[in-house]
Amino acid sequence: MKYDIIVIGSGPGGYVAAIRAAQLGKKVAVVERAEAGGVCLNWGCIPTKALLKSAQVYNYCKSAEHYGLDFAGEVRPNLEKIVARSRGVAETMNKGVLFLLKKNNVELINGFAKLKGNGRIDVDGTEYEADHIVLATGARPREMAFMPIDGERVISSRQALTLAKLPETMIVVGSGAIGSEFACLYASLGVQVTLVEYMPQIMPLEDEEVAKTMERAFRKLRTTVLTSATVKSVTVAEDDTCRVEVETRKGLETLTAEVVLSAVGIQSNIENMGLEEAGVKTDRGKVVVDPFYRTSAPGVYAIGDIIPTPALAHVASTEAICCVEAICGLDPAPVDYTTVPSCIFTTPEVASVGMTEQRAREQGIEYKVGRFPFTASGKATAAGDRDGFVKLLFDEQDRLIGAHLVGANVTEMIAEPTLAKSLGATAHAIARTIHAHPTMNEGLMEAAEAALGQAVHI
Repeated sequence: MKYDIIVIGSGPGGYVAAIRAAQLGKKVAVVERAEAGGVCLNWGCIPTKALLKSAQVYNYCKSAEHYGLDFAGEVRPNLEKIVARSRGVAETMNKGVLFLLKKNNVELINGFAKLKGNGRIDVDGTEYEADHIVLATGARPREMAFMPIDGERVISSRQALTLAKLPETMIVVGSGAIGSEFACLYASLGVQVTLVEYMPQIMPLEDEEVAKTMERAFRKLRTTVLTSATVKSVTVAEDDTCRVEVETRKGLETLTAEVVLSAVGIQSNIENMGLEEAGVKTDRGKVVVDPFYRTSAPGVYAIGDIIPTPALAHVASTEAICCVEAICGLDPAPVDYTTVPSCIFTTPEVASVGMTEQRAREQGIEYKVGRFPFTASGKATAAGDRDGFVKLLFDEQDRLIGAHLVGANVTEMIAEPTLAKSLGATAHAIARTIHAHPTMNEGLMEAAEAALGQAVHI
């Protein structure tokens, strides 16, 4: 069978690439070895948010008295039902992707694809051909030699989504988005969590002020936080408890827990695909591409987690559209990676775009900061969620170069500073934009006013 474009992988990069290509009149097929929608939809972004929503509702129920409500009886988490709801959400989204592929006349081919060169691929013994092949095979949890995953006591994020019962204790190794979200989830449900991070701060990619705020938030959840901590080994004892040897500033110590969650990053899915035979160059486990995602092999492209760009679903989708539009001759602008927003769905939430203060200092950029605490927000006070702040960074021309938010629903608020940065907006433009009252978004206006020395409410 001959196609214009074959996409390998149906995650947020793959299915978006396929649908956009179909919209542009191309004959398209998608090859997928597992569930349509990829890891993000089935075993990552979406089901974790469903779990976190259950934890949030649980905590609202526990705080009912604060809102003037009387509960008759004790509210307890039912993990089986929480997980079942999460899986139901993933199933619904999976059906949605299948519907979209069918609606756009994209053929779905089930199986494992291997490049054969000259525009040909093999899928479990059947050969297909295309003028253009887009690799969008995503990634999986990284497994470290000192922390072998057995799926029961030492688990990855995938097993963490479907635990049969709540453990009394859990050690989470790694405090990036995945580790932090699971640590928050299980701590909120009553598990005694220890969060271990190799770097000097949790959430290592975030602004230092954000990280310090979130460390305090974790401690409020009775989570033990260890930073500058190196995990030396993880073993399972005869009594089925996990032993974690950790080297900290204080020396070597042994931690114990029922379950250890390994959240130490991801590994690209590029093995056994025939990349080398097809002439596709890789470097340090990533496929090498140009600004329009062309690999070293003619007619072969790569997007998403398998290339050295931020491993985020929305990045993969953006790369997909750019890649396909370039294939179709639409002359798109290259993706601007300085405007990629990042979100962590803890309690409180974390969202950011652009430079941190540390990065600005390292690059010798003169900047000024505007801050607005949610303790001064009418909406946050009314909602009973006053933790956190808005922090905006502006350069010498008063243009926005970075935004860092902590608080309730800030993952929804990050769109405004992302657009502002994309458009080169100034502090004055943000401050003079009328924001509805009372909203959390007013914090962005207030932070811009603070940067100008014109703050009204702080």
